[in-house]
Amino acid sequence: MAKEELNQFKSQEAGVVQADVSSESSSFGRRGSGGGGGDEEGDSVDWGYDGKHKGIRLKKDLQARHVSMIAIGGSLGTGLLIGTGSALSQAGPIAILIAYSIMGWVVFTVMSCLGEMAAYIPLDGFTSYATRYADPALGFAVGYTYLFKYLVLTPNQLTAAALVMQYWVGRGKVNPGVWITVFLAVILTINIVGVKFFGEFEFWLSSFKVLVMLCVMTLLLVLVLGGGPSHNRLGFRYWKDPGGFKPYSGAVSIPGGKGKFVSFASVFVYALFAYLGTELCGIVAAECKNPRRNVPRAIKLTLYRIVVFYLCTVFLLGLSVAYNDPLLLQTKKAKTSAAASPYVVAIKNAGIPVLPHIFNACVLTFVFSACNSDLYVGSRSLYGLAIDKKAPKIFAKTNSWGVPYNSLALCTLFCCLAYMNVSSSAETMFSYFVNVTSIFGLLSWISILITYISFDRAFRVQGIDKNTLSYQAPFQPVTAWIALGFCLMVALVKNFTVFLGDTFDYKTFITGYIGIPVYILCFVCYKIVHKTKWIKSANVDLFTYKTAIDLEEEEGKLEMMRLKEERKQHGWTWKQFYDYIFGWIF
Repeated sequence: MAKEELNQFKSQEAGVVQADVSSESSSFGRRGSGGGGGDEEGDSVDWGYDGKHKGIRLKKDLQARHVSMIAIGGSLGTGLLIGTGSALSQAGPIAILIAYSIMGWVVFTVMSCLGEMAAYIPLDGFTSYATRYADPALGFAVGYTYLFKYLVLTPNQLTAAALVMQYWVGRGKVNPGVWITVFLAVILTINIVGVKFFGEFEFWLSSFKVLVMLCVMTLLLVLVLGGGPSHNRLGFRYWKDPGGFKPYSGAVSIPGGKGKFVSFASVFVYALFAYLGTELCGIVAAECKNPRRNVPRAIKLTLYRIVVFYLCTVFLLGLSVAYNDPLLLQTKKAKTSAAASPYVVAIKNAGIPVLPHIFNACVLTFVFSACNSDLYVGSRSLYGLAIDKKAPKIFAKTNSWGVPYNSLALCTLFCCLAYMNVSSSAETMFSYFVNVTSIFGLLSWISILITYISFDRAFRVQGIDKNTLSYQAPFQPVTAWIALGFCLMVALVKNFTVFLGDTFDYKTFITGYIGIPVYILCFVCYKIVHKTKWIKSANVDLFTYKTAIDLEEEEGKLEMMRLKEERKQHGWTWKQFYDYIFGWIF
């Protein structure tokens, strides 16, 4: 019977619940979405292969290395390369190190909670998890919030790519619309040809990004120790003079300890923007082979990479550049290119020529990778909503390569917002969109934590031993509650600086907080229209398709045993060497 369930599961792959699924279980899409409350309980989706549609299957073509590198590559972007400079100039080196450390802990907690749910039964994204384990209204709210984020973020990244190109070729010589068209055509092609090619392409791009960050950290360490052309040994000089904390000097100057605290609190928004994208594991899990092995592996590696790529980089940057450095202050007026990066300030201060141009090429690669993955996530987010019957089912259709082509087409149309960059006056207005993505991303983290708390409570109420799970998030549910409280606090004070000074920056206020009423409106309206209820812990569906995933896990264990036997007989293969040696970094 279990084997038949596995075959049924594999035949659906996209996984639509068949008509014969018991109405007592919450139905869900490709490994589902759950109904459990309101009129969606027991309502099965029947959009499978019926001769009328090509199907709604995603392809499970992502390997462990793909999932792992997409997770870290999704967060290594302009937030780390550019945003750290603004944070440093605003609050000082010790302040940003503490802020990024706290936010890194929050990210790991969110990732751990998501990883536990994804390893147990991988679903089609955050909307599916929330719908099945908490409330369909929450699934609707987080689904569209996350979709809105990527509908805005992808064209914003395309704009950033055009601005990076302007470091070499000015607007007067080549219109930015040309660069936007070129980048859009390339990322669309990569997303069209299927997730296997996308995963491989993104793996190598992310590997390059990791190499760049390792080189940057090595360079900063050499400069701090006096190994640059100037042989100026910096050490902890800038922590003492001008100091580790900077008093606030934005719309109004606030001296003393109060001003330092205000500056410290204000940089959490930069840390938030830098970490956005690490939650991609929850999206790619739906197209991952042997998720119970590969997803937890990617989650665990995320912790090490947070420490290495974020905390170490921020620490070394604070040693290399003073927060009052004139060149650093000039970067705030520059565009998204090497001219706006604090690392270039360190390079220029050390007297190293040529490197700024090389670094600009690296920034371009980072931005291009972000464009590519953002378009992918946007299309899968819309696909997940369609699978959950929260968007028109036309967006659930996939082609023979497993690509949701209608979802991809709609997300591509929104990319045309990037052409606002063609007009320099519209460029200023478009820059506010960056503020929007931060609040939408934070609301997604909040929803993941709320969903996990419901998921965890259901296990305890139903008397299921969580020690039997392939991956269990550490220190739960205590850390989930703490992280949730912190995220709610950041969401409320994210742009509190608009209230300082004599003038009220209403544009920053609106773009910084607009996500909150949108989120609440989606939740309330769906709840009123569909009359859904929060799913009681005793009624949360924890078993539908669990047997199929269990069998898939057993198949993965047998494959691992086979590989071990081969290693004993024939020695190490390149793949095994990679998994055990380089897999910790790449």
